[in-house]
Amino acid sequence: MKLVVGLGNFGKEYEKTFHNLGFAAIDRVAEILGFKFSRKKCDAKIAEGNIGKEKVVLAKPLTYMNLSGLAVKALTDFYKVDFKDLLIIYDDYDLKEGHIRVRENGSSGTHNGMRNIVETTGRSDFPRVRIGFKPEEEPKIPLINFVLSRIPKEKEELFVKSETSAANAAAAFIRGAKIPDIMAEYNGEPR
Repeated sequence: MKLVVGLGNFGKEYEKTFHNLGFAAIDRVAEILGFKFSRKKCDAKIAEGNIGKEKVVLAKPLTYMNLSGLAVKALTDFYKVDFKDLLIIYDDYDLKEGHIRVRENGSSGTHNGMRNIVETTGRSDFPRVRIGFKPEEEPKIPLINFVLSRIPKEKEELFVKSETSAANAAAAFIRGAKIPDIMAEYNGEPR
């Protein structure tokens, strides 16, 4: 079984913001697989189905970003997911805008949602796909405000490519590709 979680915040005010890049990417994964987000379970909106003989669950936590660990822990406990079969997709200010970074495991970095997942589950040994949004010039507003700001019109195409690239990386993971192969294919600028 595979569990893929996209991080973000529910609500109109968060749509098309940098902090919802994980939600946008997981929506694209659902499109690729032909799944629909139609149920609520374990503090998350979920879409589920099978790819071949393997069960796949896609999830968007209903907790706010900083409490994402509550939903991830509930989902991993309920579905009895091995952490090597869990993939988290999220935004990352520490990466150049538009760039994708797939990793087999690692720290939470500066991301509060990931920090909460690591603290709540007690684990960091799971794959992740990060979507960078650090602009070339430092934002003129505090980082907390920038993270929650809407993606500018002139950058929308770049981030659609990034979300699609992240979704394709997640789909490859779901279909059984090895993480080093996914890293080689998708790390860097979106393709």
